[in-house]
Amino acid sequence: MDLKKILKENIRSVKDFPKEGIIYKDITPLLNDKYLLELTSRLLAEPFRGFRIDYVAGLESRGFLFGTNLAQDLHAGFIPIRKPNKLPAETVSVEYELEYGTDTLEIHKDSINPGDNVLIHDDLVATGGSAMAATRLIEKLGGNIIGYSFVMEIEFLKGRESLNQTVPFHSILSV
Repeated sequence: MDLKKILKENIRSVKDFPKEGIIYKDITPLLNDKYLLELTSRLLAEPFRGFRIDYVAGLESRGFLFGTNLAQDLHAGFIPIRKPNKLPAETVSVEYELEYGTDTLEIHKDSINPGDNVLIHDDLVATGGSAMAATRLIEKLGGNIIGYSFVMEIEFLKGRESLNQTVPFHSILSV
C-alpha cells in the first residue's frame, strides 16, 4: 500500500481560489479523517527525529494545523508566525512576494533566543516566498534554521530553490 498515494488522493484541488487562475490545494480531507491525520503527522516528523529542535515555527494559518502536532512529536515548542496585527506582544515583521501578490508575516520579538534551533513548517511550498520570509524573521532574532517541513510541494513553481540549500528540506508529496 502506497501511503503517500493515499494522502495525495485525499487532497482536494479547488479551481480559482483565492482568485481566478489559482488552483488551491485543500488539505482539510487529511484533517477530517483520523487515520490520515495521524499518518500525515507521522510522515512529517520522521525525517527530523534525532535533530535537536527547540521550536517548530508554523506559518499562518495552515502551518498551524500540523505544526503543533509536529512540535509535540519532536518534543519542541511551537511558534506561530502570523499575518500583521494578529500577535498581541511586540513583533518583528517582513514583507514577501506571493505567487499572486505580496504579504507580510510577523513573529513575537521574544519568541526565539539567539542559537535556538527552529524547524519551519507549512502545509505547502509554492514559490517559497512565505518560507523565505519566515527564515528571515527567525534569523533576525538569532535563530538557526535546521529544516523545512511541508505536507506538499508544488514542484513547477520551484519554491525549494529559493530556500537555503544547505538546510534539510522535506515534503511528503509533490503535486
